[in-house]
Amino acid sequence: MKILIVVDMQNDFITGSLGTAEAVKIVDRVVEKMENFPGKVICTRDTHGENYLETSEGKKLPVEHCIRGTEGHRLCPQVDAAAEACGAQILDKVTFGSKELPKLVEELAGGAPESIELAGLCTDICVISNALLLKAFFPETPILVDASACAGVTPESHENALKAMAVCQIDIIQGE
Repeated sequence: MKILIVVDMQNDFITGSLGTAEAVKIVDRVVEKMENFPGKVICTRDTHGENYLETSEGKKLPVEHCIRGTEGHRLCPQVDAAAEACGAQILDKVTFGSKELPKLVEELAGGAPESIELAGLCTDICVISNALLLKAFFPETPILVDASACAGVTPESHENALKAMAVCQIDIIQGE
């Protein structure tokens, strides 16, 4: 079983408080991947509470975002529709990498998956965190990141994250 993980394609990261032009540009590509993926799909959502600014992350990044129950926390409309159409599992995560993600992957695949592909936001924070976490849990499973369906905080940090993942034996693909 192949697994596609769509990381944090939420309104706040696309058009909201932490949105970027690069994030807007990948929405259609991510939806296309979801619609055509020959396996199971998981969508993660960055999830914070009203006390975000008091947390460790909030002290280092003092921009409220992805607060549970807000419009910014929701998947962007196109990704939300694709998630519903393909029966995607939604996983709320409270930090960059989710310790629940490998368990959900294993459950959906009925063991170690054939491959795991990641797409989404932000390449240099949550995509890299989850890719490395999954590589540690599934060392013999190919882990792929579609660079054409990811965006970072900046184009430079996106490229740096792709290079770092490649060194860690994560396969970087361009729109396959």
